[in-house]
Amino acid sequence: MSYTGKKILITGGTGAIGQCLVHNLLREETELIRIYSRDEYKQYMQQDALSKYDNIQFVIGDVRDYASLYSAMEGIDYVFHLAAMKHVPACESYPYEAVQTNVKGTYHVIQAAKAQQVKKVLLSSSDKAVLPTNTYGATKLMAERIIQATEKDSNDLVVSAVRFGNVIGSRGSVIPLFQRQILKRQAITVTDLKMTRFMMTKDQAVSLMMKAMNRSIGGEIFVLKMPVIQLKDLAEVVIDSTCKRNKINQDNIKIEEIGLRPGEKRYEELMTYDESLKAYDLGDMYMISNRMQDWPNAEVGTYSSNIPTPNTKEEIVKLLQSAQVLEG
Repeated sequence: MSYTGKKILITGGTGAIGQCLVHNLLREETELIRIYSRDEYKQYMQQDALSKYDNIQFVIGDVRDYASLYSAMEGIDYVFHLAAMKHVPACESYPYEAVQTNVKGTYHVIQAAKAQQVKKVLLSSSDKAVLPTNTYGATKLMAERIIQATEKDSNDLVVSAVRFGNVIGSRGSVIPLFQRQILKRQAITVTDLKMTRFMMTKDQAVSLMMKAMNRSIGGEIFVLKMPVIQLKDLAEVVIDSTCKRNKINQDNIKIEEIGLRPGEKRYEELMTYDESLKAYDLGDMYMISNRMQDWPNAEVGTYSSNIPTPNTKEEIVKLLQSAQVLEG
């Protein structure tokens, strides 16, 4: 599938991943990229940065508003649905708000896409949707279920989802927090030193989405093979880099363990054992599908960050440098 000459809508297109996706799609000679979000300031800044392009449109709107979505999808071929309420503590404090955006908003996206005869919709989901212990994960699981239910009763619209781990440099990333604490000569606050997380760069996330949109035939969940990082190692790498760059005495920077937040897991999972039985290995990612495929079964079992040997500090440094959050 080629994006050349296609009309694309990106909900949440002013976010970190959305902006990266826009830049990648601009290389594909798309006819139109329509950026849909409710943040007028971010739209203003993004519009200024992309002013030389005449194939980009900006639409103020909220996925909670079906009529607004319906209007924005007129003439659209493919939809990347990135808009979401993502902050775990905020979702815990305001669970119904998370439901309104993440569940009801996804339903609105699907219904508007059907009504406007869109060809494909791709949802960005999360590893927190797997065996969820918090509101954010539960709402993302419901969004995935909406996608899969749509696939069963839709003959024309192709819908699928991708599951992300933590995206380096995205909104809410812990690395800028660590860097700010170091520059203020404060202790770095870590919830649990043994915590492990899947991590990926924005470019990896966007590459996964574009490949998934190409491969999807309906109802799939795509999972990128991601490095696993222990939070203690990540904190120590950021301390070392930031202190050297700013000539700060590392001995003055301590790591303070503050405990897991409500709904937070010590480790994450990208695929359950039962899902692995219907997962296929595509090389750089897995595809969970109820349809029989020609690719080999993944045979990976539960895909968890709770593994004996996470990435080394040297590997973490290379990953953060590739994401341009550490200087080389």
